[in-house]
Amino acid sequence: MSMNTVPERLAALRAAMDANGVDLYLIPVGDPHSSEYLPDHYTSLTYFSGFHGENSNFVVTRTESALWADGRYFVQAEKEIAGTEIKLQRMGEPGVPTVEEYCADALPEGGVLGLCGLTASCQLVRSVQKALDAKHGTIKTLNLEDELWTEGRPALPDTPAWILPKEYAGFSPAEKLDQLRSKLKELGCTAQFVGKLDNLAWLLNLRAMDIECTPYAMAYCYVTGDRAVLFINTRRLGAEAAAELKENGVEIAEYDDVLTFLAAETEAQTVLADPASVNYAVYETLRNNPVLTVKDEADPLLPMKGVKNETELNHNREAHLRDAVAMVRFQIELEERLAAGEELTELTVDEILHKYRSAQDKFIVESFGTIAAYGGNAAMMHYHATPEDHAVLEKKGFLLVDSGATYMDGTTDITRTYPLGPLTEDEKRFYTWTLQSHIDLAKAVWLDYCECKMIDTIAREPLWRHLINYRCGTGHSVSFVGNVHEGPHALNSRNTTRMRPGMVVTDEPGVYETDLVGIRIENELVCVHKADNQYGTFLAFRPLTFVPIATSPVVPGILTKDEIEWLNAYHREVFTKLAPRLTEEERDWLAKKCAAIGA
Repeated sequence: MSMNTVPERLAALRAAMDANGVDLYLIPVGDPHSSEYLPDHYTSLTYFSGFHGENSNFVVTRTESALWADGRYFVQAEKEIAGTEIKLQRMGEPGVPTVEEYCADALPEGGVLGLCGLTASCQLVRSVQKALDAKHGTIKTLNLEDELWTEGRPALPDTPAWILPKEYAGFSPAEKLDQLRSKLKELGCTAQFVGKLDNLAWLLNLRAMDIECTPYAMAYCYVTGDRAVLFINTRRLGAEAAAELKENGVEIAEYDDVLTFLAAETEAQTVLADPASVNYAVYETLRNNPVLTVKDEADPLLPMKGVKNETELNHNREAHLRDAVAMVRFQIELEERLAAGEELTELTVDEILHKYRSAQDKFIVESFGTIAAYGGNAAMMHYHATPEDHAVLEKKGFLLVDSGATYMDGTTDITRTYPLGPLTEDEKRFYTWTLQSHIDLAKAVWLDYCECKMIDTIAREPLWRHLINYRCGTGHSVSFVGNVHEGPHALNSRNTTRMRPGMVVTDEPGVYETDLVGIRIENELVCVHKADNQYGTFLAFRPLTFVPIATSPVVPGILTKDEIEWLNAYHREVFTKLAPRLTEEERDWLAKKCAAIGA
């Protein structure tokens, strides 16, 4: 059977479901480590559905199929599944069932749902099983993805693994293991299974390039009071890295042996396993070993690495300044080439950015695929230009550029919306309101009992006044020399974490009007201690990002006096920090961009 199109792949999947006695098959966006960005080997949802987004699930029944996408991807998903049988389920919209509700409704009485235990988290399987109980449904672990996707499937990644030096990380792997063991003791546990790559990378200072734009190694770690066993493809671990791990008390085992090892473990332990991040196959193996008591707890490594230590913060500040120099040089070249009448496209933007970022000291890789979106394309929050589908830049409207890089000493994420020429009155207003939202969050002060979801509303209020909202969070945590989205904190309507000094978060409100315009202004911020008094502990933000923000689109009379003062002070700091790193010509350009504005 041909397997070149989505309908052909769905037909093959249904035939395999039939052969295995399965009524429904669930494919999440996932790999064995609950990663947000997946190695190409694990992009099964894309292979079977054609959709390229994150945070998604795909369910196939005998007669229909449905794809769940969040608000960032509504427009993109519609385009990518157009012409197929797949029905888009817009997550969070009124009347749209959850994936669990859909499965329960679609499953016949006593039916069977199939999924791959390695690529589904324990938490997902549990929530689906709970929904299926009303139908007396069962879950069968299969791996139809491996069975059917054989031709042209990318291999498992095996890039060279290395250890981030303590001079950047602040602590050695041995010191971090001691910190984790102390935390486990507080939680009444004697061991932990670490499955998430970002947590493992932080714990052992382990890095590689297994995921595009994300310097992590596909690996697991089993930590007890006196052992730490790293499961990794040992061929990719150089002698130097292996020796350093050994010096830090880390044993090394083969990646593929993890389930066998856990099943054969004979030392009694109370093992912390986070159902949200440990895959179902590993979780069940732990649970089925009689000497292991599995304790469901949120992974303590997440808050531990979410608060950056002083060494990380100092390096991160320096990385952001080098990145800012690259952004300045990018903008200068962009403006000069447009002024000269050269035809530039969204793809050109990516090329110019890479040229200047890769020239910076300690550059490793872009921290995510650059989003360069002109005009109406920017209304798609995660739009990506391709050689087949991209826009030519014109001398009017806005160009949105969301980009970043990972260096040996930090990870950056920045968005600027550049005016390329005349703007409509609506474009100017949308831009000014977005800037107002950005500033209001950047200058916010709050008591330390406030949860992230409360702080999120500070950024939205200026847009809410005009009955506008954006279907994504206001900000996310950023790793140190790692993935551009981490946790535990994020500024959105759901996150109940309390910000703590040392936490890094983005400030990126926006306006997205379908097919018309997309505007976003983003800086990274670090949470700092503001003051203690009789009312409690006050916290605030300080920028990590120092790159000029376009002021020419600002509509007079909208920004308050305090907001204008913040913007002018920010631009003074941008100039002070960057001027010594630039040529005289570049400094003259920067001075104009950082010029103070009035009311």
